[in-house]
Amino acid sequence: MAAFVKAINAKIRAHPVLNYVCSTHFWGPVSNFGIPVAAVMDTQKSPDLISGPMTFALCIYSATFMRYSLAVTPKNYLLFLCHFVNEGAQLTQGYRYLQWTQWGGKEKAALAGAVDAGKQKVGEVEDKVKELAAAATTGKK
Repeated sequence: MAAFVKAINAKIRAHPVLNYVCSTHFWGPVSNFGIPVAAVMDTQKSPDLISGPMTFALCIYSATFMRYSLAVTPKNYLLFLCHFVNEGAQLTQGYRYLQWTQWGGKEKAALAGAVDAGKQKVGEVEDKVKELAAAATTGKK
């Protein structure tokens, strides 16, 4: 049985693509891609859910491992791509966080909500006035 396993392993390792797919240079970044995928998906969520310290930590993490992926031998371009995407997503989240907390985004959202509520009340009053005008018109005939 051991000879069979060794023979299969030798056959896999002899083929460059299969050798790469069976290495940690492939599976490490593939399993790590969950972080940037989640970060990209989070860009569609409300900015009040963003954690500033966690976003900052993930920016440092991705920048560090982008450098690491090019420092190892052989260079791991898949890991670089993974952290490059994550760095971009985290920088986007960081901008959204600062926009929301420091640059007036929260206040603008509250003001927009108040304006929308005011417009809704005006619409309700207009409907009530039209209803009363119609009732008064039909009552006079």
